[in-house]
Amino acid sequence: MKESIQDTAVLIFANSASRDAIAKNMLAKAALFDAMTLQTLKVVKATGLPYFHFTENEQQGWTFGQRFANAVQSVYAKGYQNIITIGNDSPQLKTWHIKKAFYELQQGKTVLGPALDGGFYLMGMNRSHFDAFSFSKLPWQRYGLRAATEKMFIGLGNAIFRLPILQDLDREADIVLLSHHVNSIAGNLIKLLKSFVKRTRQAFHAPVPILERINVGPNHNKGSPILLFH
Repeated sequence: MKESIQDTAVLIFANSASRDAIAKNMLAKAALFDAMTLQTLKVVKATGLPYFHFTENEQQGWTFGQRFANAVQSVYAKGYQNIITIGNDSPQLKTWHIKKAFYELQQGKTVLGPALDGGFYLMGMNRSHFDAFSFSKLPWQRYGLRAATEKMFIGLGNAIFRLPILQDLDREADIVLLSHHVNSIAGNLIKLLKSFVKRTRQAFHAPVPILERINVGPNHNKGSPILLFH
């Protein structure tokens, strides 16, 4: 891994904790997003790869797609050939996911880490496969984002490597879904997740909510589709 490590950088595209709490309608839970950012940084640092964190202060552009594309372009402009992009809202993300993405990139593949909501929690791509305009026009924040992204890369002749599916945290109801996978979440995050749910016992034993997909909404990291829970 060390011989090509300087060719690859990790882009953490994630807003500040206070902005996330507002965007995801969790006004009292900035501490949770702050903890997830710290956990994400811990996971990334353990890879030994160089990394860049773009919050709303560094992002430029009117739409989510423009901001994301500009962030990717700015990292490539620093001389890196490969970028692995992640957010801060995947409590199950581990160092090995990023290391595996790095390995597959060295084999010439494009890497996607599918999220349960139809988006993705990780994307790894080579500079030669990035076109800022096409990238910005993907259906960000809409269901089917991952499928459209795969179609774009396959159209460029890329081989796609898919990491395991993980659950993102975009709504309080996602805590219920994540409770089924506590063994894959860092202990400090489990405590916070539980502490931020009213009637913890009932919430962590409630039926999985029904999801309704819609096409517009706030600026979630990585363009996660917006979900309404019933």
